[in-house]
Amino acid sequence: MKNTTQPATSKLVKRFDNELMHLIAADLKAFKAKGQFVSKATLVKTAIAA
Repeated sequence: MKNTTQPATSKLVKRFDNELMHLIAADLKAFKAKGQFVSKATLVKTAIAA
């Protein structure tokens, strides 16, 4: 008979991975919202205008 359920360690690793990805996505969203994420093209335009 085959065992179709995942082992406990596999479930734990999957949950950890999902939680970590959620935290990283939330941090990236907050980082972008602060406006600290500026492309080089924007920096060049600002330098030229100054």
